[in-house]
Amino acid sequence: MRLMAIDYGEKRVGIASTDETGGFALPRVVWPNDRNLIDNILKLKGEEGIEKIIIGESRNLDGSANLIQKAIESLKNELEKHNVEVIYHPEIFTTLEARQIQGQTEMTDASAAAIILKSYLDSR
Repeated sequence: MRLMAIDYGEKRVGIASTDETGGFALPRVVWPNDRNLIDNILKLKGEEGIEKIIIGESRNLDGSANLIQKAIESLKNELEKHNVEVIYHPEIFTTLEARQIQGQTEMTDASAAAIILKSYLDSR
């Protein structure tokens, strides 16, 4: 089963997906968070045969919802209107972790999405 993960940000959105076996999380692309985001996600989902989307659930350290989580929830709801199965997976400091691994690059947000996806795969 192929999966996609999303690391949502106000300006940029990182995308990762599994390989064909569903066993490895791979950074794919970073898109601007603009009006084309939903279409870009749906197009990649169709082209790659993605069955589920994992989206990082952003919370404060005390577990309460933060401001970005409201936008993430809106994205999730919009994708579900297109009959996409979307699953929340907890994420914290994934962008920071990606920067520590590779430094700041144009693919940092996609690497953060791959960290979310790997965490999801490891939890199953």
